[in-house]
Amino acid sequence: MEPNNPLLKRAYELSGDPEEIRRLYADWADDYDRDTLEGMGYVAPAIAAEVLSKSLSGSDRVLDAGCGTGLVGQELAKRTDADLHGIDLSADMLEAAAKKDVYSTLNEADLTRPLEIADNSFDGVISVGVFTSGHVRPDALAELARVAKPGAPVVVTVHENVWDKDAYAKQIEAMKAAEHIRACAITDAPYHDKENYSCKLCVMEAA
Repeated sequence: MEPNNPLLKRAYELSGDPEEIRRLYADWADDYDRDTLEGMGYVAPAIAAEVLSKSLSGSDRVLDAGCGTGLVGQELAKRTDADLHGIDLSADMLEAAAKKDVYSTLNEADLTRPLEIADNSFDGVISVGVFTSGHVRPDALAELARVAKPGAPVVVTVHENVWDKDAYAKQIEAMKAAEHIRACAITDAPYHDKENYSCKLCVMEAA
């Protein structure tokens, strides 16, 4: 299936090189929300935030990994009083996220490398739009589980185009075997309604 938006097409053709990704999102940051929400029917942030919000209480500390312009944080802020912390590769996207005024901290981070975050730091972790073509590989899921407290929910979307190709199910089973996670519920969910893309919505419990 060929995406209609040229920047989305460019995103799906990325090689995984961090500098290439930074250049794309520097070009896209100003128009990203309009292009994805209005142009593509990007429903994944709202769907994932709704799922995570049901497992949060009070001012739980939550990591939004690959927060982009803050669409997920905005959806969580509608539903919870969580203390939100965002990380992203793109400084331009983080600048856009800061304008939403829902995050306590926003920092640059490369999810293809070990995170400079201590073990067991967060009561919940969410990552939407990150595990897709040319972006972040499935082994990064282990880092998200590592920074979550034992028993904390880790909610991620995996684009339909990469689920089988990049063997996400195998990675999740390996994480269970290594006791990085205790369990993982996997369901099909809409992703870009207008582009007719879906995703696997994975809800893991950190070990």
